Amino acid sequence: MAIYAVGDIQGCFHSFQSLLKKIQFNPASDSLWLVGDLINRGLGSLEVLRWVFDHQSSVVTVLGNHDLHTLVVAEGFVNAHRSDTILPLLDAPDADELLTWLRHQPLLHFEHDHLMVHAGLLPAWTATQAQVLAQEVQEALRAESYREFLKHMYGNQPVQWDEALTGWDRLRVITNAMTRLRICSQAGEMEFKFKGELSNRPAGYAPWFEIAGRASVDTPVIFGHWSALGLHMANNVYALDTGCLWGGALTALRVDDKAVFQVPCHVDDAPISIHFAD
Repeated sequence: MAIYAVGDIQGCFHSFQSLLKKIQFNPASDSLWLVGDLINRGLGSLEVLRWVFDHQSSVVTVLGNHDLHTLVVAEGFVNAHRSDTILPLLDAPDADELLTWLRHQPLLHFEHDHLMVHAGLLPAWTATQAQVLAQEVQEALRAESYREFLKHMYGNQPVQWDEALTGWDRLRVITNAMTRLRICSQAGEMEFKFKGELSNRPAGYAPWFEIAGRASVDTPVIFGHWSALGLHMANNVYALDTGCLWGGALTALRVDDKAVFQVPCHVDDAPISIHFAD
């Protein structure tokens, strides 16, 4: 039995299948941990989501920003972006079943002393606290009133965690950190415009995992979201978004021994019209 963590798929179904073949994934004995952003921007979002749904007994996934964006679009709160590729999914006869299942997935997964999240953790959060906070968002997404949460989810404020936060502000900070965070200040103030390489980050900000005194430093954290960072494995952090969608690779990490497996982006996966990453 092996556990494989896989970086952002983003609808790259053919690349995903190539990676499963390379690691000789056996759903009867192996487990997949998916770091979120299963869908959108690649051409096979519907196929990816159907595959994951059909294999849910051997798959754990956390929600990424593109997964949440798809839920918001499906509810009609925002229009699809020009670069979105989710319309075949939204028009599919099984869309309601698939999206209801997606909405019930967690924001964070902790197992075998490893934590998996799509984007990152704020410096003040311990692994234990992060699990509790993620549960708050999960409960909001699973509630009968879930549409109210989705309606208030978007926004960049507040930029910093405060235990005294309540309501939509509290849930928004938790969601933004776990699905959008790349860099923050030493005080934990998040910055959302930057998406590039480390050397080009704005002054006063650092990758969330390099903030001095980070409370989760003793916990191995597996994440994705930051394609410009690429494969990064150091000091208990394992970044697995290697930009398959942008012509890079799709990456799997065998959790037990940290062996890395990669396949190139399949020619049929990425739309030619895509020009930017997020």
